[in-house]
Amino acid sequence: MQFSKSTDYALHALLHLGNSERCNNVGIKELASTLGVSESYLSKIMSKLRQDGIVRAVPGVNGGYELARPAEQITFLDVIQVIEGRQKLFECSNTNSQQHRLLAEEETVGRDQEQERSGKCECLVQKVMEGAEQHLHQYLREHTIQSVLDEAFKHGNHETNKK
Repeated sequence: MQFSKSTDYALHALLHLGNSERCNNVGIKELASTLGVSESYLSKIMSKLRQDGIVRAVPGVNGGYELARPAEQITFLDVIQVIEGRQKLFECSNTNSQQHRLLAEEETVGRDQEQERSGKCECLVQKVMEGAEQHLHQYLREHTIQSVLDEAFKHGNHETNKK
């Protein structure tokens, strides 16, 4: 599994906004320059984050973007789902194969007859993949923009004399 460059830029942009010492309002030009990406590309990313309520656009000559909610309330999962979408990572597409029926039948042994007759057999491969996705989601929920900023401050990886 690989996340897009857009997710990378979105997370780094949010970290920059969260680390900003001046009203948390940062212009698109500064953000783009800091991240080494074009303003138009970053604007599209920021627009998605704005539409989902993660950032807020500040109008005016000195306008830009700021976090729309506290950094400790913005999880990595929130950002990834905005940029990548909220679709499942795995969908069993082998439900009509003999192998699938054998594995699914194994799972239904011992369950009530009604479930077997209804044809609702659980794919064991999908069960494993859903478990992995749940663990990934939980891990990404536990990490926020603030938790990464805190870690950076703890290790001294931040700018101390930012103007």
